[in-house]
Amino acid sequence: MTGWQIEKGALQKQFNFKDFTGAFAFMTRVAPVAEKLGHHPDWTNVYNRVTVRLSTHEAGALTDLDFQLASKMDDAA
Repeated sequence: MTGWQIEKGALQKQFNFKDFTGAFAFMTRVAPVAEKLGHHPDWTNVYNRVTVRLSTHEAGALTDLDFQLASKMDDAA
């Protein structure tokens, strides 16, 4: 899991792509994975960047689900 940082109790990373289409395609690939895990990211997209923040709100902390989704996001990127 390269590039992930823990800040204020959440895993965070910024993904950079060639353009908006690449960033949007990444989000489209990740969405069904997140749905299957039942774990949804807090993320924003500005042009070619997708900024992600993962934490398990119900637990009020990081859980295995956060690390699973982070790994799958790395694979999708």
